Amino acid sequence: MSYNYLPLDRKWLHFQQVKNLLDFNQLVSITFDAHERIVACREYLDKKMAAENALFYGINTGFGFLQNVKIDAGQIEQLQYNLLVSHACGLGEEVPRDIVKLMLMLKIKSLSYGHSGVQIDTVKRLMDMYNNDVLPVIYTQGSLGASGDLAPLSHLSLPLIGLGEVYHEGVKKPTAAVMQLLKWEPIHLQSKEGLALINGTQFMSAYGLYCLKKAEHLLQMADLVSALSFDAFDCITEPFDEHIHAVRAHKGQVTTAAQLRKYLQGSTISQRSKQQVQDPYSFRCIPQVHGASKDAFDHVLNIFLREINSVTDNPNIFPDDDLIVSGGNFHGQPLALALDYLAIAMSELANISERRTYQLISGQRGLPLFLVKDPGLHSGFMIPQYTAAGIVSENKQLCTPASVDSISSSNNQEDHVSMGANAATKCLRVVQNVEKVLAIELLSAAQALEFRRPAASSAPVEDLVAGLRKEVSFNKEDRVLHDDMTKTITFLNNYPLPA
Repeated sequence: MSYNYLPLDRKWLHFQQVKNLLDFNQLVSITFDAHERIVACREYLDKKMAAENALFYGINTGFGFLQNVKIDAGQIEQLQYNLLVSHACGLGEEVPRDIVKLMLMLKIKSLSYGHSGVQIDTVKRLMDMYNNDVLPVIYTQGSLGASGDLAPLSHLSLPLIGLGEVYHEGVKKPTAAVMQLLKWEPIHLQSKEGLALINGTQFMSAYGLYCLKKAEHLLQMADLVSALSFDAFDCITEPFDEHIHAVRAHKGQVTTAAQLRKYLQGSTISQRSKQQVQDPYSFRCIPQVHGASKDAFDHVLNIFLREINSVTDNPNIFPDDDLIVSGGNFHGQPLALALDYLAIAMSELANISERRTYQLISGQRGLPLFLVKDPGLHSGFMIPQYTAAGIVSENKQLCTPASVDSISSSNNQEDHVSMGANAATKCLRVVQNVEKVLAIELLSAAQALEFRRPAASSAPVEDLVAGLRKEVSFNKEDRVLHDDMTKTITFLNNYPLPA
């Protein structure tokens, strides 16, 4: 299969594959194995429905509290159609494009195991949507994170039956217009298909993967930016000594200390003698704080990799065992807890970053007050710290866990829900906030380092500053810093980390 395609089947999907999918605009395809399993499961279900008069939840019954209402065979397609249109109740902001793409890919992946009972044409159409840049308009609000991400996945699925809106080649259009353009006919849903499409955790999972992708880069950038701040504040390297971290051997702490030693190697600023005995915790405890966030990241990543390599709709069909089993794999509790944890872990990166920025502008260690040559006439970097402080405070509010909440729904049939969708959307907000706070630290630390000249930092740190200076010049007098800050955010997000 061409390297331009991400193959989807029951084989384990790795994080690097997910990142490559977005970074290199790969297309998606199911393998022959997945195709055969999907077809075999559908054939089994058709034979089962023809041979027996039993009730199978969501296949020939109503949904949720209406589980005991039998649906006649002639109304099966109408039942599935009704399910999608009645559950498409999303509100709020539109889900970002890359997350919609991940939702589509993850839904195809989950269906590829052959335990969901969908027809192959449905899966092919989902692939066609992805590969032809037909991305459904989905909304951030509406899911309780149990019974699946019902509302957002309904909006994801509406284009299959010719309804809803989509973005095609970046332009929002009615689905019907795009289908006419591409000469697509609506899918006639068969038994179980509507439920297979909207039961699942693909909204939460896609948000989680997107947050993890951004978080991975930010965790690495936080080390490099803090190394810049470390030299700009003229700190002591002793706290990074490997002996200290060997006797408290948390993986993240040990690797962070090693990374800081590497980033500061060859720095003339770090090597010269210091007047102070110790530095503030925001510098001295970088390995302990950044390291703890890295360990949390590893834990959350493992949970999400397990989830995206799972079948999360209901009921599940096992043709080889002649079983149709109703359960609760759609419940988002593992993801809700993990998303809350990731938000907390990432918020701490911003928390300690803002403290380093505050120290840099405070007029200590031979640095001018607010990092400007004529403080008073010029406010310098006074207010970027205000902005960082406001964002850090917002993160503290956003880190109130969503997963501790539950509101009963479906006439008390669905009496415990994860609220993982809320955890997902606010986790992304936290990660985006961390980008901003780290960028403010980078901007401030680069300014501060200029006051250490002619002394130089290490090669990795000087390369970082030189790269930033191509976008943002040294601040000699007051100007509109918003522009500098937005340029620095873009620079930070795109900066290729040193090997």
